[in-house]
Amino acid sequence: MIHFFKQNIEGISLPEKFTFPFHYTPHPLTRIAADEVRSYLSTRLDWQDEIGKGKMFGVLIVKTSDGSIGYLAAFSGNLAGSNMHDFFVPPVYDLLNPDGYFRKEEAEISALNRRISDISKSDSYILAKKELEDTKFQSSSFLASAKEELKRSKKERDEKRANGNISPEELDAMIRESQFQKAEYKRQENSWKERLNEVGQRVKGFETEILLLKQERKTRSAALQLWLFRQFNMLNAKGERKDLCEIFKDTPQGLPPAGAGECALPKLLQYAYLYGLQPLAMGEFWCGMSPKDEIRHDGYFYPSCKGKCEPILKHMLVGLDVEPNPLAEDLFKDTPLKILYEDEWIVAVEKPSGMLSVPGKNDLDSVQQRLRLMYPDATGPLVVHRLDMATSGILLAAKDKEVHARLQSQFETRSISKEYVAILDGVPSQEFGIIDLPICLNPLDRPRQMVDFENGKLAITEYKVECIKDGRAKVVFKPHTGRTHQLRVHSAHVSGLGCHISGDELYGNPDSASRLCLHASRLVFRHPVSDKEIEIVSPSPFTL
Repeated sequence: MIHFFKQNIEGISLPEKFTFPFHYTPHPLTRIAADEVRSYLSTRLDWQDEIGKGKMFGVLIVKTSDGSIGYLAAFSGNLAGSNMHDFFVPPVYDLLNPDGYFRKEEAEISALNRRISDISKSDSYILAKKELEDTKFQSSSFLASAKEELKRSKKERDEKRANGNISPEELDAMIRESQFQKAEYKRQENSWKERLNEVGQRVKGFETEILLLKQERKTRSAALQLWLFRQFNMLNAKGERKDLCEIFKDTPQGLPPAGAGECALPKLLQYAYLYGLQPLAMGEFWCGMSPKDEIRHDGYFYPSCKGKCEPILKHMLVGLDVEPNPLAEDLFKDTPLKILYEDEWIVAVEKPSGMLSVPGKNDLDSVQQRLRLMYPDATGPLVVHRLDMATSGILLAAKDKEVHARLQSQFETRSISKEYVAILDGVPSQEFGIIDLPICLNPLDRPRQMVDFENGKLAITEYKVECIKDGRAKVVFKPHTGRTHQLRVHSAHVSGLGCHISGDELYGNPDSASRLCLHASRLVFRHPVSDKEIEIVSPSPFTL
């Protein structure tokens, strides 16, 4: 499955370390390999419709035992209904093999689904349910009418008693009438109960059968899923093997998500280890249209997903000399914070791109920590809002908790006006407008966000194009809400501006700029103590 470069690669230095898969700039050889894969895909006319709808592919630059340099190619999931295609490495486990246990057991589960569907749609079941509903209605109507008749007769007897002049014989007759009517009502009530029970038992028979079939389906599906996960015996560079159940047992979810092990990079590494090839660099890239929810652009490279791949790659990369995580580097530990505004109660600073707003998992320096060192005697300072790590600009903090609460209230009620300046790789179709796309976290690819009209939170952004040059646009954003990655998603999504922010490593092309070209440039709010309007401005560090 190894491919040797058609293009002359002499003079291109080999990577010193293997690519860190969750944040990387593709190596030149990776780009060449991806171009060759795309060239091959263009010859497969029978695949164009499927690829056009969107598919993730991957390449792995490898060295053979004799020192030759080539590459492997893979696709995520399956392609054209199969896991096996000559140009691409095979899956770790071929679950689509028609003669394999998975397919056979899957067929048995499908048969259960058909049986459940047949019973649910059968005339006998439908008629029995209708008869039960009709009997319930008739029973309710008849007994309600009989009860009203009992009340009417009782009322007549009570009136006769109240009028007096009733003979002992008439009184006995009234008593016998009352007893008879009550007994008759009871007989009718029991009769209807028997009819309802008879019809209900027929319905229950169907529903019990459906329930048992569903329980069997659930049990067999869970067992098959666990069996499948154990077939994915993932190798690492040391030759150690772990199946997916072992790999995911210590993760928060405890079990592998569906589709784990079927992404491009795990397939590529598995094949390289099996055949003694040394992995040098990787890249995963998108072909085709962007999905409706996630943000993917044709030809762009993307980090490996966190939910499915991070635990797997943590094992598979053991034994390789991997580049350090660039997001874990403390780049600004010696950089002083620029103060934009300060008084007795608040302070506003300019956060550099690449610095955290508040402490994170990697114990990197943050604006919050830096301010606490600058003001050791204050009960704060407490950062009032946050900017993405890659975003620069105005960050506001309070020097005590009461002031912090007042400022946060302004953010929550959206009475604070915020402006951001961004450079877009592309030109929006309109000069100004409002983007209204609900956003939520992509649970399988943290920290990426996605557009979700069912589960997403309200996210509204006002924008205006300031100038255009060489196919790029400078835009001013006024977010009306403050969702995570809101401006980045609203820029890049096809239903938003369809133009990602320059240098965006999550939603666009990180090579288009040396940093994310997004800057918080203006903040207007009411002072939490004096109630005066405060305007803070920070000039954009980038221009077209």
